[in-house]
Parts: sequence; C-alpha cells; structure tokens
Amino acid sequence: MLDVDGVLNALDGGGVAGRERGVFRGYTLSWDPTVTRRLADWHASGRIELQWLTTWVHHADELLADPMGLPRGLRVHERADGEGPTGFTTSLAGAPNWWKLVAAQAVVAEQPGRRTVWIDDDLAMQAEDTAAWLAGNPDVLVVAPVLETGLTHAQLDDVEAWLSAG
Repeated sequence: MLDVDGVLNALDGGGVAGRERGVFRGYTLSWDPTVTRRLADWHASGRIELQWLTTWVHHADELLADPMGLPRGLRVHERADGEGPTGFTTSLAGAPNWWKLVAAQAVVAEQPGRRTVWIDDDLAMQAEDTAAWLAGNPDVLVVAPVLETGLTHAQLDDVEAWLSAG
C-alpha cells in the first residue's frame, strides 16, 4: 500500500539532483524516478502488487502514475465512510480512527497471512489503535519515509530483504 506525499513526493524544495518535478492539480511534486522504476519493476514481475493508499485517491492513478513511471490501473483505497479523503496532517498526527488504518485492516483481512508492506510517512507517528493493530500483525511491514526525503533505495532494500525472508 503506497502513499504519495512524503513517500513518492518528497517535500525537498526542488533542489535535489536527479529528481523529477511536475505540477499536478496545482501542487508541485518531486520524485526519484529510480525509486518509482524499481517499484514498477517489482509490480511488473509479480514480486509485489502495488496499491494506492493516499489522499490523492483515484488522482494518483489518473494524474501521477504515467509521469512517475508507475503502472496504471492499480487498486485505489478510499475512505470507507464515503467522505472525501483527508490527510493525516500535523493537526491529526497520532489521532485514532485514521481512515488509512481502516483501509489497511481491510486489505489484510482479505488474505490473512499475506505479507503486506505499508509505505506512508505518516506511520512515523502512530496512534494507539494503529500501533496495537500493527503489533498484532507481524505480516505487515511498515516503512515510514522522512517527509523531506521520501522513499529511498535503502528502504526498498529493507523491503526486499523482508520479502525474501518470508
């Protein structure tokens, strides 16, 4: 399960060499094409199944996938209550009943025992319900990139090692 802002889109101010930039829905995004290529390759090989779990919801597939070099048509998770997506901003950090937790729980419940990787910078600050659920689900690996850096190859190496160990 893959987030966009703080994961693919690093809030780096645009001054990092090797990153690509684009403007989508009025927001400037900055991403590492070698990271997105690696994710796309894993997905294409069947090693992983990428799924969107982001406040960008269907816009991730429609607007971001092609420019970032990711496959189109990935499964998109939305809020179960039908309300529009809301971020997990500083004002909500660590709050219980996070909509993304509900979505992650549903994904894991669909195939108990399936190894799942959840990549979201907001997982660095976990509410008690999120931490408790993760503690009880060892088949879920959490990767929480730093907002200003985004997902790194070192973190992808850790994911690869974890998947290989299973």
